[in-house]
Amino acid sequence: MEISTSAVRNQRFKLKEKERQATQFLSVMSLLNNGHDWQVHRGATMIDERYQIHEEERQHVCDTYFDEQGRLKQLPSKEKRKIIVLQQLSQLFDFQKNYSERAVNDLLKMKVDDYVTVRRYLIEYDFFRRTKDGATYWRQG
Repeated sequence: MEISTSAVRNQRFKLKEKERQATQFLSVMSLLNNGHDWQVHRGATMIDERYQIHEEERQHVCDTYFDEQGRLKQLPSKEKRKIIVLQQLSQLFDFQKNYSERAVNDLLKMKVDDYVTVRRYLIEYDFFRRTKDGATYWRQG
């Protein structure tokens, strides 16, 4: 039985793709096991280099998106930059404290114009949790 060239090429392509996926998976697992700071939100469909944030990169993004008073100039559209900005803004809140929606809004208003969108992103990206009725918010540890 003779195997066609296209069948061999197709199998080779599939194997190379599996090798790439395995390598990426092992890299991510290695970083997680070494205690790197990765903030992965519940809605993440794929864990990749967007979640690997180095301190120099964090500083550059903060310098770019925050003004001298620490107010957010604009919310970044790129996922990795958005995660860095949300991490920075989540530091306004204490881990041991529960907040009302009004208290969350008041703290965010000091740093952001569109505080409603940022509050929603803080929840979506798993920096914050809230009760089903939205009455109480708390920072995720």
